[in-house]
Amino acid sequence: MATASGFSGNLTYADIADLSAGTPLVAKVQVRKVARLKPAQAPGLRAGMARVYIEGRTSALLIGEGLGESIRFLADVPLTPKGDLPKLRKAETIVFARAVPERPGEIQLVAPDGMIAWSQPVEDRVRGILRELVAPGAAPAIIGVREAAHVRGNLVGEGETQIFLATPSGQPVSISVLRRPEAPPTWGVSLGEIVDQAAVPPTRDTLTWYRLACFLPNGVTPSTVLPGDDIDRRRAAEDYRYVRGELGACPRNRPEAYRR
Repeated sequence: MATASGFSGNLTYADIADLSAGTPLVAKVQVRKVARLKPAQAPGLRAGMARVYIEGRTSALLIGEGLGESIRFLADVPLTPKGDLPKLRKAETIVFARAVPERPGEIQLVAPDGMIAWSQPVEDRVRGILRELVAPGAAPAIIGVREAAHVRGNLVGEGETQIFLATPSGQPVSISVLRRPEAPPTWGVSLGEIVDQAAVPPTRDTLTWYRLACFLPNGVTPSTVLPGDDIDRRRAAEDYRYVRGELGACPRNRPEAYRR
């Protein structure tokens, strides 16, 4: 089988999670026919890209229902250094899409670059992320920090900071940071009403890590930190920055303009 190497780039965990989250249809599709649209038919097209009309055959449905074997859609693909289309006919791809109402067989990609090159490792990663997204108790989307507070302990250097996050559904998510004298701080994430003292940090390239590393702001605002003396307020802000640093960066390679 031909692959579509060269048109999806080196996608990171966050790139694929961005495409997967909230997407109703994810399928493995073999490209059958390709036609390049004229510039006048491709408003908003980025430089170095071409918009193409594709007819394909569904070979596997990773998530969703009601998708037939024959489908058609538009996609943006990068041109080769010579300005030509990459070789797409017979290529195996994965598409992230939604059905077009009252147009059987027609789908709309959730982003212009929502068709990516298939390989078995890529499919395995996509399937893994989709399983994480639908798992019971999965980490929800994070839209900000609701409040943060630090409480000092009885010993010098002892204390705990609790950080409560805002989610679209109101599902509780919290971060706790524990400090003990002459020991590095420890922290963890709780996905529930109860703040788990035994909570641990999320593993990199998992859904919980993605939700936090890719969407938490770099710092807390003064209005976010609950009232307390200057020491407690400063420590709460420091502990938040510590957690943010521990999570690390959220690398993405997809164009920012294509992200939802």
